[in-house]
Amino acid sequence: MSYKLRFIPLGGIVGVTKNMYVYELYRGEELKDILIVDCGIGFPREQEFGVDFEIPDVSYLEDKKDKIRGLVLSHGHEDHISAVRFHYEALGKPRVYASHLTSLFVQNKAKERGIKLDVETVDFRRTYMLGDFDVKFIRMTHSIPDTTHILIKSPAGTIYHGSDFKFDLTPPFGYPPDLYEIAKAGKDGVLCLLSDSLGSDREGFTLSESVVGKTFEDEIRSTKGKFIMTTFASNISRIRQCAEAAVKFNRKVCLLGRSMNENTRIVKELGYFPVPKSEIISEKDLSKFKPYQVCIIATGSQGQFGSAMSRIASGDSKFVHIRKGDKVLFSSDPIPGNDEQVYDLIEHLYLLGAEVRYSDVHEGLHASGHGSQGDMLLLMSLVKPKYLIPIGGTVRHQRHYLDLARKMSFKDEEVFLLNEGETVVFEKGKAEMGSKITTKSVYVDAYGVGDVGDVILRDRMTLSTEGIVLAVLKLTAAHEMVEAPIFVARGFVYGVKNEREKIFAGAEKAIEEVLKKHKGSPQLRREIIYHLEKYFLKQTRKEPLIVVEMITV
Repeated sequence: MSYKLRFIPLGGIVGVTKNMYVYELYRGEELKDILIVDCGIGFPREQEFGVDFEIPDVSYLEDKKDKIRGLVLSHGHEDHISAVRFHYEALGKPRVYASHLTSLFVQNKAKERGIKLDVETVDFRRTYMLGDFDVKFIRMTHSIPDTTHILIKSPAGTIYHGSDFKFDLTPPFGYPPDLYEIAKAGKDGVLCLLSDSLGSDREGFTLSESVVGKTFEDEIRSTKGKFIMTTFASNISRIRQCAEAAVKFNRKVCLLGRSMNENTRIVKELGYFPVPKSEIISEKDLSKFKPYQVCIIATGSQGQFGSAMSRIASGDSKFVHIRKGDKVLFSSDPIPGNDEQVYDLIEHLYLLGAEVRYSDVHEGLHASGHGSQGDMLLLMSLVKPKYLIPIGGTVRHQRHYLDLARKMSFKDEEVFLLNEGETVVFEKGKAEMGSKITTKSVYVDAYGVGDVGDVILRDRMTLSTEGIVLAVLKLTAAHEMVEAPIFVARGFVYGVKNEREKIFAGAEKAIEEVLKKHKGSPQLRREIIYHLEKYFLKQTRKEPLIVVEMITV
């Protein structure tokens, strides 16, 4: 009986973040085994008001959790591991396989929700048998130590899962890519290569992380005031290089942001952050030192509201205040979609008097963790796959990746450009598009998981742009008004008192008309809201959120 393998991206295929990939192995038409690679969060867009982040929709898997043989993680960035804590139980509590640093990070995230994971820290070059999947972890370099690529062998063919990577032959810490294992996989035969595509529009090879360390030294040397660097809390190599440069120039290091402090605590156990404890100070101790004696490493490089850098730029930080002579380095590029909020943050810092360095205008501040065209072409050459699937980019990056594939003599039908939920089926050495899996957006906010839907987001957007009007009506049992409605408005009607009174007097007449026409109707509240919406739009050209409260007296 023949086998077939179906690949399902539940995230990370055209949105950069929220990475989650499913491999289903069938024997005939029977689903035999499921393997999951990564389970990360996505970051909210500006119009998703009040959303902390987005997570993959795993509803397709919930009735198949007895088939899940393992959850394997490629590396420790939040967009690859941080949704595990939300979905672990729904997925049947599968064993998690990860490199040392990644396993510590994912367990720490789960602990925040009171969840204990079954995690196995993997050995490189060892094969793990997960059902009929044989899985091997291959050393790779990215912007975080202990990054891996994953070789997945199955009776239906071999897949090389090439998540976020670059070929960094001189990483500041950790091992370089295992070129031998990558080439061996290619020699043994790979049916399909899934490749990080985020840098497919850049020529050449991506710079080594080591370049950034020299830049930190150069910038600290010329800074008269406080030296502030902001990056992702999981970018351990970047954090360590900055801290070591600060110590070299006799500056104490202050880490700002809960995740920054937590991650450095974890990696210290592995020897990835060997900065002496005596060189680290708390934010409360900053006032004990001159500005030229401190280096601050902070979260918030993406302009996230409420982050350490956001509070500093807005003047809300209790202990850090920007003064002339201070210098702020952004050692990360904006994630696609975050550009506006990052540049707003930079503007605020300039206005406060800081010197600001960011990669658009200064080279060497950020070496991308994602390979450029040269890195991707090299991976294609070593792996020698029959088919290609670009992952981890946007539609634009997919198209650039297709152009690269053409240069390597791949035909268009051998490169699959997918959207979330679109599937590819591998059978008898061939690949074709399969049926689509329906997915939805699952949002997480301060109050829970999945409670925020499109209607709530629409209401939040209306509140932010059009305002709200609350109308309180006292009615008899026969739906007759006892007294004039009470209107409470916020963010809606401005101007002189007489104008506001005139608008709400007209709204009262609109309500009276509805009560005459729809008295006794079970849809009375809806009719009142509908007619008030029409009235306010005509009078003010605004469409506020309208809430009607009817009290029977």
